[in-house]
Amino acid sequence: MENSIETINPFNNNILAKHQYLSAIQVSDKLKINQKSFKKWGVISVNERLNFIKTLGFVLTKRQHLLSEKCTLEMGKPIKQSIAEVQKCKLLCDYYLENAEQFLSPLAIKTDGSESFVTYEPLGVILGVMPWNFPYWQVFRFAIPAIIAGNTVVVKHASNVAGCAQFIEDIFLEAGFPEGVYQNLTISSSQVDAVINNPIIKGVSLTGSEKAGAAVASAAAKEIKKAVLELGGSNAFIVCEDASLDDAISTAVTARMQNAGQSCIAAKRFFVHESLFEKFVTEFKSKVEAMKLGDPLSEDTEMGPLARVDLAKDVEQQVNKSIEMGARLITGGKRDGAFYLPTVLTNVTTDMPIFNEEVFAPAVPIVHFRTFEEAVELSNNSAFGLGVTVFTKDVDTLKSKIHLFEEGAVFINAMVKSDPALPFGGVKRSGYGRELAENGIKEFVNVKTVYIK
Repeated sequence: MENSIETINPFNNNILAKHQYLSAIQVSDKLKINQKSFKKWGVISVNERLNFIKTLGFVLTKRQHLLSEKCTLEMGKPIKQSIAEVQKCKLLCDYYLENAEQFLSPLAIKTDGSESFVTYEPLGVILGVMPWNFPYWQVFRFAIPAIIAGNTVVVKHASNVAGCAQFIEDIFLEAGFPEGVYQNLTISSSQVDAVINNPIIKGVSLTGSEKAGAAVASAAAKEIKKAVLELGGSNAFIVCEDASLDDAISTAVTARMQNAGQSCIAAKRFFVHESLFEKFVTEFKSKVEAMKLGDPLSEDTEMGPLARVDLAKDVEQQVNKSIEMGARLITGGKRDGAFYLPTVLTNVTTDMPIFNEEVFAPAVPIVHFRTFEEAVELSNNSAFGLGVTVFTKDVDTLKSKIHLFEEGAVFINAMVKSDPALPFGGVKRSGYGRELAENGIKEFVNVKTVYIK
């Protein structure tokens, strides 16, 4: 088994650092620290825990530049987007500062007893297995509600953002959290099963690929442990005949190209009414060709490289195979190291990789449709079910048809995004469980019924 990992800057291929994986004994010792911390953390009041969260928000703001630069260096995200990601973590803290006590308060229920109520108690030590594409936000949206609920957490982060992973633990400690409330676990993927099997671990949350989700869910199920899975997505972006085309196009560019398309909730399949199709393709092409690619540390860079060269090679294969099958290349289709040009394809059929696989890069198929029913059928023609965007002026009619979409979220006249106040998650092969909002803070609690005669 490999015992270390190098983090590499995808912009210039320079080695940033070398990180040693923990041994099995070291992992066991860390989990014991988490368990010891839980015995104290789990019994203090929600309000006391929130005092630490408030300080963490201050530290996030204080360390914003340091955190953002590390993110950009390790996975290639433009610095402005890295800063926005850190700021979103602060907004998450602020949201739960305002709402967590209410969410976790006992719920009185009228029964034939003299008193009945439900309490929400923490489970214990929760494992998070997190991805590289939003190295701070993905961790925070799992860890903050779990910790406020009284759990302690340990996180196995993606190896290519090992520096970001350590920074997260550092800022928790800087904010004054007791040792073991949050711990970074520098381990390989092959070590995850052993952690799940450890009796100290009471639940696991994974954000990542379908393959990784299936492996973690299987390991957790064998141990009868709660799991939350936030997996892939192939979101549709539907532009109806009556849509505001300018708004739809500007939103579409961001929805597909933000973070170089490396987002589970990015718009990945575009369905445009036939009456708007030619103009949409022309203007979308013009906008993505005007995007500035380059050094992600530069303030004016709009798109950096993909996080790794192999990821750029993956999309190159998906696009080339689709072209071989008859797709028409409108723009892009070229790779330079980890960079992949914004790419648009038309003449796409449902059997092509660009349509039926998750494309984690700035490449997009644009398909025309005649009727709304056809658009719904195309949208649902996916193994995934994370979210869908629909642009239309007839919002009232669309609201009556929301049930037709096999998705965890429907966004009308806006791109799909995660918001601290809204539950986040999908159906089908996009996973199960919810993060954020009240739903998220109650995923890793014991919902305890109390009945008094």
